[in-house]
Amino acid sequence: MINIGIYDEHHLMGQGLKLLLDQVDDFDVLFCADGKEQLMNLVQNKSLNILVLTIHDTSVRTMNLIVRLSLLNPKARLLILAFDNSEDMIVKIVKSKAKGILGRDASQKELIEAIRTLRNGFDYFNRSINQMVLNQYIDKLEAPEEKTEGLNSLSERQIEVLKLWGRSYSNQEIADELCISVRTVDAHKNHIMQKLQLKSTVELVKFSIKNNIIEI
Repeated sequence: MINIGIYDEHHLMGQGLKLLLDQVDDFDVLFCADGKEQLMNLVQNKSLNILVLTIHDTSVRTMNLIVRLSLLNPKARLLILAFDNSEDMIVKIVKSKAKGILGRDASQKELIEAIRTLRNGFDYFNRSINQMVLNQYIDKLEAPEEKTEGLNSLSERQIEVLKLWGRSYSNQEIADELCISVRTVDAHKNHIMQKLQLKSTVELVKFSIKNNIIEI
């Protein structure tokens, strides 16, 4: 089971998320909080895997909340539901301790996929966020520098997975395209990160652009 916590300052919205996630067989919603102090106490639950956190602004108070939650329970991975899709907000969240971000255009399917992806140890951005992250880092890339050693360490199938991911395919879509399971897609992503010695999705984006794996 994937143990999930929910925080939304709007009680009805939080309860709506809970009802949605309770329908998934391998999801167990441990709590649904609408107050920060209540959240601080509940998030320390050692069995918590994923915390779904709805935020409406990127004030210093909100960003500090994300950091505090990460410190209170480092094992619980944070999935941010951002109802403001502005570039400024997304960039700030990317720089925070959150491991996943969904924009307001995210579907129920993407929410479920994001939770499972985070539980498997990977970061998750939905399509609109992923494209924004790509655009944000294109202009900041250093002069092209071939990393042939790292690139040559990837198998043909791993290159295929990386190309589809760069085209904003979801894990399920990659699996369907390559006729493999979602679990195998996750395994390929994990091996890619290990082989390239990269620690984050952003580093993977930069590597892929530099090596012409992702076409902009």
